[in-house]
Amino acid sequence: MEIMSETPINMAQLKEELAKIKKRDKELNFRATKTEEYLNQFVTLKNPNELVEKLTKLDIPRLKENHINKIVDTLPATVKDLKVILHGYTLTVNNENLKKIADTVNSFIEKK
Repeated sequence: MEIMSETPINMAQLKEELAKIKKRDKELNFRATKTEEYLNQFVTLKNPNELVEKLTKLDIPRLKENHINKIVDTLPATVKDLKVILHGYTLTVNNENLKKIADTVNSFIEKK
């Protein structure tokens, strides 16, 4: 086996991929089944791709795809929560941009 490429995905996209695999193979293996159970409990957004698009359109410097996917997975409602999530990365985002991200995420939490 050879890895052709790596792209970060969020939990909702993983859930979709597992559904495709389950449809194709009729059954998932043990680890995939456990992963599916976990995702069923924690994936709450109906349309996460729309949130990914809106966060990407904010055009925040140094905010990469893996950061956006982590934001979509955790849905931080406040700037403080967002700072905690982004603290794990070597990334600096100014307070104005943090506020934009939090407001965008909040608009999606309210739609839910």
